Amino acid sequence: MFSRVAFFVSLLCAVTYVCAHGFVQEIDIDSPASKNSGYQPYIDPYLNPAPQRIVRKIPGNGPVTDLSLIDVQCNGYTDGGFTTAPAPIFATVAAGSQVHLNWTAWPDSHMGPMITYMARAPSDITKWSPGTSAVWFKVAESGKTSDGKWAATDLLTASNSIYTFSIPKNLKAGQYIIRHEIIALHAAYTYPGAQVYPSCIQVQVTGSGTALPTSFVSFPGAYTASTPGIVYDAYTNTSAYPIPGPAV
Repeated sequence: MFSRVAFFVSLLCAVTYVCAHGFVQEIDIDSPASKNSGYQPYIDPYLNPAPQRIVRKIPGNGPVTDLSLIDVQCNGYTDGGFTTAPAPIFATVAAGSQVHLNWTAWPDSHMGPMITYMARAPSDITKWSPGTSAVWFKVAESGKTSDGKWAATDLLTASNSIYTFSIPKNLKAGQYIIRHEIIALHAAYTYPGAQVYPSCIQVQVTGSGTALPTSFVSFPGAYTASTPGIVYDAYTNTSAYPIPGPAV
């Protein structure tokens, strides 16, 4: 069953370019070591029983452009009747450990920043959705280097489509959502134009840390049309790029 579906997806990609965008297809954790498949939007819905994933379901590999919609939080397609939901399981990761996010092949034309947030779950993460509450804090970001290289696609391609960040070493133990995104800027010269590709990964953070942030943002809410870096002409602007959202 899996091989036939995978073949169909490959054929569909070749004929219709449905795979021209992307998503996080695997999450590798250093400590404790684990490899975890991402949600596979063109395979998982057709499998019975449904695979157990640590990533909240997404409608496909396309973007979110309306920053006022809940879709911008963990991916979704409100206009098509698709809303995401908590995943059934979570991975364990030690505070201070590196997490490696393996993206599907990313198109060269879709340049932009890669940004990672976390949100602490107040209860069982397999049942919790943040809604519009301000619970998110930024833990990592990468934009444009001084010599003009973008996190996506230049640096991502150079690292074999793997983006790596670290869980804050003093972060208090508990269950968290990791919200990771690429914001593609190839059409961001006006609004709506920036394309957001978010993924939400569920983890249990372990360790003896006691630190928690004191400043939070919401999704939707963190980005608007007037947020620096959302409207940006990536082709003509040679200045430093203002990465959207709060400071890390």
